[in-house]
Amino acid sequence: MDNWEYARLEYRAAGTLGSDRFMDWTATFHHPGGLLRWGTDERFDDIRHLNRAGLAGWQAYDRAVIHVKDEPHRLSSVTYSMRRPLPVDPPSVPGVS
Repeated sequence: MDNWEYARLEYRAAGTLGSDRFMDWTATFHHPGGLLRWGTDERFDDIRHLNRAGLAGWQAYDRAVIHVKDEPHRLSSVTYSMRRPLPVDPPSVPGVS
């Protein structure tokens, strides 16, 4: 049985003004060690950030999407739920070093 630690990757539209306000995307990674700001992309390109998390052993197991009400059908944010197994120390055996 694995014990897991959990994290999430939030990918949100960063802009607030103009007709391109949904074009810039900010990636923020929340994990047990704290919050990491992974920068802003000029277009929706979450694969780079998912690959970065994957290299650290994180697995995405859920994706939640939010659209803004009364706005054109555009994404406002995408949140990926992630997990990775905690390292397990082998059981100690008395008399064995």
